[in-house]
Amino acid sequence: MRDIFHEELDGISQSLLQMATLVRSAMTDATKALLTPDLALAEKVIEEDSIIDSIQHDLDARTINLIARQQPVASDLRTLVASLRMSADLERMGDLAHHIAKQARMRYPNVAVPSELIPIINEMDKVASRLIDKLSAVMEHRDTVRALEIESDDDEMDRLHRKLIGTLLDDNWAHGIEAAIDMTLLGRYYERCADHAVSIARRVYFSVTGEFAPIAE
Repeated sequence: MRDIFHEELDGISQSLLQMATLVRSAMTDATKALLTPDLALAEKVIEEDSIIDSIQHDLDARTINLIARQQPVASDLRTLVASLRMSADLERMGDLAHHIAKQARMRYPNVAVPSELIPIINEMDKVASRLIDKLSAVMEHRDTVRALEIESDDDEMDRLHRKLIGTLLDDNWAHGIEAAIDMTLLGRYYERCADHAVSIARRVYFSVTGEFAPIAE
């Protein structure tokens, strides 16, 4: 029975990793659709968000069923409870990619991002991708050291977000209110994606150690 339990536990971990892989692809594709612009790619991201949602629903059902049947304790219970919250974070990250793709679709055939802000959006996408890649390794190897690093890595996203908002508030902004609203929303989507990565990393740390991760200064 314990072997079956751990096989099911491993299956849940693999589903979380699958979600992370899909989220990374969705964020990358959504950014490409936004900046190219590419309507077909935007539609693909929007449609495939339902795949991430379905995996989450299935994963949560399996997790709850496993808790009910096996009544795990200690680290196994922490892992299962954490997986419910991690799947919710990953699903939300997928939604954020979905929102970026919808922004690309809404402004097509125009590029939704003013030319001077394209480098910032590109950098935000790169930071998000690096965070998700590191997060996948943290989840797979239950690496508490790298889990703590993710919160510091998020500082770069925060810096880019502040730079973006500063540009929008500058007296030289010449693209009007509508574009400013678009960029405020887009900046928030990338920034929140990074925040969810931090949240997942902290949950991995707790599930392994039984202690809450120290808050970075």
